[in-house]
This record gives sequence, C-alpha cells and structure tokens, in this order.
Amino acid sequence: MSYFVNRTDVEPERRTGHISYPMLNESHGCLRGFSSGITYYTETEYPAPGIHEDQEGFVVMEGTGWAKVGEEEHRLEPDVCFVAPAGVAHTIKRDPASDHVKVCWFHGAVK
Repeated sequence: MSYFVNRTDVEPERRTGHISYPMLNESHGCLRGFSSGITYYTETEYPAPGIHEDQEGFVVMEGTGWAKVGEEEHRLEPDVCFVAPAGVAHTIKRDPASDHVKVCWFHGAVK
C-alpha cells in the first residue's frame, strides 16, 4: 500500500459534462468512507446533479464558472471552497471563456 498517487496513474471516469480521477480511497489508507479526487467540469450548462449519502467538499483549483448546491448558486474561481451536505443535489458548470473548472473533491462519512 502507498499513501501517494499521481493523477496520471489513475484511470479517468468520463461522464457527460465532466472527467473525474478518483485518487484516494481505502487502498491508500482512507477510513470510514473517506475518498478524494480531481474532476474537470467541461460543460457550459449544468450537467445532471450528484446526490450522495455522504457529504462532499470541493476546492476550486483552476478555471471559473458556477456551482449549484440545492437551490443556492455561487460564482467559482480558484481558491473557493464549498460543501454539498449529504442528500443535497449539487452540480458545476464552466464559464464559456474558461476551458474547464478543475476541482479537488473530498467525500467524508457522516456520523
């Protein structure tokens, strides 16, 4: 087991509107459902929202766009962080002038 992983060594998961690289999980020592990865959001319209049984945090690393969590919408740019609570729909879109919105995401178990 290694505690380290490089995005170039991860098989991408391609879905409409985004490409995800699941990076850290139990095989790297994560406990109680914690996982982390990188996603590139590529569409200028919101793709279908995600809804999870656990909470998900995001850190915007590159690009500009918008995020919608429940009914709240917020402008995205690098260094913005936000959370999608368990059971709440959330989605991200890029600005037309931006190639993508790159985020690092973290899933965490809910007690």
